[in-house]
Amino acid sequence: MIEATPSSPDLSDSPSFESYFREPGLAPEQPLAWALGQRLDLIDALRGLFNGPQALVRLRLWVFMALAGQPQARFSRDDLNQLFHALLPEALDSALKRLRDINLLTWDATPQDYHLPPLAQQVHGLLASLTSVPAAEHDEMATLLAQVAGAQQLGLVDTNQLKHLHAQLARLHDEFAEAIASGSESRLRLAQPRFDRALSLVDRAGQALTALIRAEHEDPRLEREARALGQDQARLLSMASQFTRALQQADRQRVTLGSTGLTSSDVRRWLQHHPALYELMGEALSVPVRPVMVSQHDLVDVAEGEFERDRPVADGTAGLPPRAEAGDGKLDVLSLPEELGQMIGLFDRWFERKSPTDEAPAERPLHEAVLGGRFAQAAYRLQLMPLLGDAQARTLKGLTGDLARSSWQWQASAEHLAVDDEAVALISAGTLTPLSPEAAAEAKAEAPTGTAGSHSR
Repeated sequence: MIEATPSSPDLSDSPSFESYFREPGLAPEQPLAWALGQRLDLIDALRGLFNGPQALVRLRLWVFMALAGQPQARFSRDDLNQLFHALLPEALDSALKRLRDINLLTWDATPQDYHLPPLAQQVHGLLASLTSVPAAEHDEMATLLAQVAGAQQLGLVDTNQLKHLHAQLARLHDEFAEAIASGSESRLRLAQPRFDRALSLVDRAGQALTALIRAEHEDPRLEREARALGQDQARLLSMASQFTRALQQADRQRVTLGSTGLTSSDVRRWLQHHPALYELMGEALSVPVRPVMVSQHDLVDVAEGEFERDRPVADGTAGLPPRAEAGDGKLDVLSLPEELGQMIGLFDRWFERKSPTDEAPAERPLHEAVLGGRFAQAAYRLQLMPLLGDAQARTLKGLTGDLARSSWQWQASAEHLAVDDEAVALISAGTLTPLSPEAAAEAKAEAPTGTAGSHSR
């Protein structure tokens, strides 16, 4: 016996919203579904406004948003004809008729004019964002934060606003966490501006969010969403240190190509922006592979030559070679580039004071310590800057440890500075800040025994 597969029911024939549920009584128990049921007039207005082809929908939206944006409360027919003079009369009549049918425009027969009812103001509030330029994701977050902060000042905070902001913060946190977990320098660099923007927005709205979290709410759902929003805010702020460590790890993994000063990141960035990577092969694939065929006679000749080759006697004995005096030699020790020692001496000269009453050394721009000589030398000095203040490098012996224990700390920025140098045209802007005398003495105290002043020898 073969049974036919029952066909799926046509959901468009359902008479009511409750009929879509397994049990009709479950529909009122859903808070969001109940809230939508209280705004049926608004839903019907949106259905009528967006029903039909795209061109007609754009026409109705344009007419409606233009009317809602006028500073006057009432419109005569002459006012409408003048406002929409570019439209065909039939198109204008069609749009006005639809707006009247869905109660977004009211005709008053006594004064013979039109006006917008309260329902139209509600619809305009929902659709106002359609008239603005499409915003990026961080700008959408700025809009949500502005709505929540403004509503908090007016005491009109709604649970749905907090839910939307909560969801946006959660999505941003997951996206930044994936970028950190990937370890990809390109993904981290791409996400860094958006992460800084998100932190800036959360910091600016922090006062309003803090007041919202600490306020006493009569609605338990509002209080619960406010506390969840505070947790999301704290999670996003705590991620700043993880993001910084991930960027530093990516910097440590960067490889410098010889003495050119170019890094693997520079090569990757150049390859990503190359218009046609296949052109880099040139004519390398234009010549096919040519196999070399070896005949059997050649193989036999080679085998015979191997058999006939003279080989040492297996059981032969040979004495030790005669005694000889060892010649004079020298031991070559690998030395570090002289730029490292010169930089340590420069930092010491900048920091030293002839007497305790002298003024503390001033802050200096980064390029004063980096520039000089060829491009490769400047690039090498710039790569040494992360060693300043490094906790692990301070315990090392030699010049590397001396540089890490220098009395300076550095700070670089994303901006570039044009400099007057023969080998360098642009350099990352940054500053070198002297440590306090106490911090400088503490750094020098971390030197291993017998290494102080190793750079001066």
